[in-house]
Amino acid sequence: MKAVIWTKYGSPDGLQLQEVEKPTPKDNEVLIKIHAAAVSRADTEFRRLKIPFPFSLPIRLYIGLFKPSRIKILGTEFAGEVVGAGKDVTEYQVGDRVYGYTGLGFGTYAEYRCIAPKPNELAGVMSKSPTNISYEGATAVPFGGLEALHSLDRVKIQRGQKVLIVGAGGSIGTFSVQLAKLYGAEVTGVDSGGKLEMMQSIGADYVIDYTKEDYTKNGKKYDVIMDTIGGSPFWESVQSLTENGTYLNVNPKMKHMLRMAISKNVGNKKLLVWEAGYTTENLLRLKDLVEAGKLKPVIDRSYPLEQIVEAHRYVDTGEKMGNVVITIN
Repeated sequence: MKAVIWTKYGSPDGLQLQEVEKPTPKDNEVLIKIHAAAVSRADTEFRRLKIPFPFSLPIRLYIGLFKPSRIKILGTEFAGEVVGAGKDVTEYQVGDRVYGYTGLGFGTYAEYRCIAPKPNELAGVMSKSPTNISYEGATAVPFGGLEALHSLDRVKIQRGQKVLIVGAGGSIGTFSVQLAKLYGAEVTGVDSGGKLEMMQSIGADYVIDYTKEDYTKNGKKYDVIMDTIGGSPFWESVQSLTENGTYLNVNPKMKHMLRMAISKNVGNKKLLVWEAGYTTENLLRLKDLVEAGKLKPVIDRSYPLEQIVEAHRYVDTGEKMGNVVITIN
């Protein structure tokens, strides 16, 4: 089968299309013919090992100290079709359309991938995919959708609350905007100028171009400030919260975690950081929302597997709107 082999840390040039052996499912696994994958910002950060301390060393030891050795194929999101199953699998059968997220198992930049249907310790999760969208649309849902859904579940948004989302034009951000609106919030999206119109089209009530305006200096108070990219100024954001507001950073840098750990005098304000929420239940909730027309994945660009290097280079620019999709065959 064709697969993109991760040969070195650093630039996208370390991703090389090669022929490798097709995997065989274990007794508890299904074999999936992958029709579409996605390139997330997280994928590019792993490729460069741009991971906050203290997580960088354990991740490097897990993947490979000097170059990728245990993990050879990047990619975490997929949509495809079950073409084989182990003898212990009862939830799926050949022909089922599925989608999911492999987490630290990676491996979706390939024509085939074996996956255990039940969630595992590497954050892998899968379910049957939405019936009303293409494989390309389905693969754009799991990562951003799961992160947004679990994060907003933790915040417990109430109707009428004011929610500000930093990085609202990205994968997590676009799903967060739609979910917050679904929950009845007034949503302000923050991102670069080229993404403002798109953010309004998916429901943002107000949009801010961070290159021209600092939301911490506009005099407004927000019930929730959600940072999806780790780009928010911590203390200034906390000062922009209402008395009982919540600051949630789902992509924290070390400076954010340190400041949150030592912060005092925040009163009734809540400070939250990323927490894994990769469950089959949440993936099925996303499926239902997509099928009901309440959530729609935003797709910026689509590339064939053979152009994976170009796809990574584009995501590296930081100008991606929503999702970048990889089509396979």
